[in-house]
Amino acid sequence: QVQVVESGGGLVQAGGSLRLSCAASGGIFNLLSMGWYRQAQGKQRELVAVSTSAGHTEYADSVKARFTISRNSAKNTVALQMDSLRPEDTAVYYCKVVIVGSSSLSTYWGQGTQVTVSS
Repeated sequence: QVQVVESGGGLVQAGGSLRLSCAASGGIFNLLSMGWYRQAQGKQRELVAVSTSAGHTEYADSVKARFTISRNSAKNTVALQMDSLRPEDTAVYYCKVVIVGSSSLSTYWGQGTQVTVSS
């Protein structure tokens, strides 16, 4: 059973920094990608940043140059360093893991961690 666990959310003032961490476990043999999504109140969940096994990274335009995703493939962990935080970054942040199975892809989500940026 795959488990995805996030940590590191909290309350920070605008301009501050936070670091989110995510660990995937449970017999994972072929992890395709790990990424972060967020969902603000009343809005749809959106991509923040993703890192693939091929070494490709992608960021939402709104976080480019402020957020950095880093992945440890050996440990199946991914981190999101968030700098220069803005009130509009306030959301629940979710870690998403995509695994290649024998015949299909499987997606797993963490429980989410709240990030609140005060003005």
